[in-house]
Amino acid sequence: MKKNTLVLLVLTLVLVMVLSACSKPAAIKIATDATFAPFEFTNDKGDLVGFDVDLMNAIADKAGFKFEWVNVPFDSVLAGLSECQYDAAIAAISISDERKQAMLFSAPYLDAGLIVVVNKENTDIKGIADLKGKVVAAQLGTTGEMAAKEIEGVTYKPYDSYELAFLELANKGVDAVIADNPLAMGYIAANPDKIKAVGDVLNKEQYGIAICKSNTELQAKIDAALKELTDSGFVAELAGKYIK
Repeated sequence: MKKNTLVLLVLTLVLVMVLSACSKPAAIKIATDATFAPFEFTNDKGDLVGFDVDLMNAIADKAGFKFEWVNVPFDSVLAGLSECQYDAAIAAISISDERKQAMLFSAPYLDAGLIVVVNKENTDIKGIADLKGKVVAAQLGTTGEMAAKEIEGVTYKPYDSYELAFLELANKGVDAVIADNPLAMGYIAANPDKIKAVGDVLNKEQYGIAICKSNTELQAKIDAALKELTDSGFVAELAGKYIK
């Protein structure tokens, strides 16, 4: 009798543990591409850091949800999010009508725009009008890629990351790179003797946090937290810290 009672007690405890594990909500998955310094990158210790990382951590803390990072190439970020493999994504993602068809967006958190970057020794290219007949690079899946493909007479060369594209530019392997202005300025600041920006900012864009299209509840939580952080001056502080 005692043995049966002990067995029953053990089985009850196991069942409670299983039910408890099943009832625990899964951590939200947030995708990024840690090659977009100063927005998301890894430091010498391998930790994920940057403007977007600090912002997302603050939003999650204020909104009261836990999440885990998923670090994948940018084109995989957008493709995965469009299929709701991830709950949300933050990676200096420009809000566009085309992207809105596949995903939700938070309110904008930063203004941006595309800029042309060339080798420091280049004197032929002074802006977008001088790119005809040139080899122009950008990262796969970005608005920089979209812009490069639209320029008549350009030979477009895609790269898996802007880090590789700017390295190729510094080595004169391409004639120009089209990238978001804040991102480009970060690379220029790190390599002022090798690359430079030319011409005016090509357009006006805004960064937003992309969200699985079916998750309007998460969108509302993110927007509410983002508004509080914007109103308190936290987002402006991040801009002052990371964007020169």
